[in-house]
Amino acid sequence: MTKYSVLDLSPIPAGHTAKQSFANSVKVAQAAERLGYTRYWLAEHHNMPGIGSAATSVLLSHVGAHTKTIRIGSGGVMLPNHAPLIIAEQFGTLASLYGDRIDLGLGRAPGTDGITAQALRRNLNNQVDTFPNDVLELQAYFKEAIPGQRVRAVPGAGLDIPLWILGSSLYGAQLAAHLGLPYAFASHFAPADLLPAIEIYRERFQPSEQLQEPYVMAAMNLMAADSREEADFIATSQMQGVLGLVKGEPVQLPPPVKGFADGLSSMEQAAISRFTTCLAQGTHEDVAEAVKVFEKKTGADEIIFTAQIYDHDARIRSFEIAAETLGIFEVV
Repeated sequence: MTKYSVLDLSPIPAGHTAKQSFANSVKVAQAAERLGYTRYWLAEHHNMPGIGSAATSVLLSHVGAHTKTIRIGSGGVMLPNHAPLIIAEQFGTLASLYGDRIDLGLGRAPGTDGITAQALRRNLNNQVDTFPNDVLELQAYFKEAIPGQRVRAVPGAGLDIPLWILGSSLYGAQLAAHLGLPYAFASHFAPADLLPAIEIYRERFQPSEQLQEPYVMAAMNLMAADSREEADFIATSQMQGVLGLVKGEPVQLPPPVKGFADGLSSMEQAAISRFTTCLAQGTHEDVAEAVKVFEKKTGADEIIFTAQIYDHDARIRSFEIAAETLGIFEVV
């Protein structure tokens, strides 16, 4: 059976603070746990006024302290921004605090613009991509330390935290297949290569100690409400955010605007459509149909939903509707 999970960017709505968004993220994670979702992930982004999850491992620890059973993890940590040892220590700390609930999803992109990537200052040299070697180094830190090993992750060594490869292109699919790791595709914002990437991953998958069979997670945008009119209304916040990104002017998540879609140019409509191709929007019935089509198209083992919705209660309700629709939560 398909599993369902939640991806949170800890959105900062216009007029709100990061502190408020963190409190909301805890409530989303608690709701996901209550509703029966498999895991709750946070994504690393930088220099984005509307995204509060830059310090991903720190926020995950906060979420872990306020949840009990749901898996929590990164979707993902952008490894080029960090030394593998640092990530091993951070996630070793999380696993030491919260047991075997921790996932470590790894991305190759910086999660930001070029200037901000330089400001992160891990490496300013134009060297050959070291991402595969960084993944292997990180993986090694989670193994039991061997006699004479000079550098160890403390905590981290011996914890065997499960790794995932995230991607939005064919590169990640090939690497995940080669290493025998589960693969998560960022189809919530970059859907173009979704099907080719899944095909390559499954065709080239090599079993590993962590995973014997290929495992695919794919992301969908979620805009569910008790009426289509309400769903269309709350979706206008993400539309405005997408246009800000396209123009190179990222903003805090704007409040929804009634009739916003009616005033868009054809180019603006196309930009939003490219970003939100993988979308479940509308009532219970609409969400059920959209997810059914997506599952048939991708054959995904797991679907992870993200809901960039301005009003916190409406965001929680969106996840509730999806859970009710998909049968992972029984309405009493």
